Amino acid sequence: MATATSAGHEVHIDDEGFMTEPAEWNEEIAAFLAAQIGIGELTDEHWKVITFLRDDFAAQGETATLRRVTTLEGTPTKQLYALFPKKPARKMAYVAGLPKPKGCI
Repeated sequence: MATATSAGHEVHIDDEGFMTEPAEWNEEIAAFLAAQIGIGELTDEHWKVITFLRDDFAAQGETATLRRVTTLEGTPTKQLYALFPKKPARKMAYVAGLPKPKGCI
C-alpha cells in the first residue's frame, strides 16, 4: 500500500490517490485535499456533506453514492455539483478521506 503526505501527515492511499485508512483523516487533511482538487475554502455546506459521508461510511462500511447522499442527507444533486464540481461523488469521497464510491469511474 502506498503512502503520501497530506497537510504534513503521512496517509495510506490507493493507486488513484484515495485514502484507504479513514482513521488517518482529519479536518486539516480535508482542507488540504480540497485545495488540491480546486475547491476553495470548505464551507458549512461542504462540511455537512463530508460529515454525512464519514458517518454513513462508519455505519455502512462503504462510501455513499451520489444518490444516497441526495436521498438520505438531503442536499440536491445540483447543489452537490456546485460544491464539488464536475465529479461530485469522487471529489466528496476524496476530501472526506474515504474510498472511491462503488460504480464511480
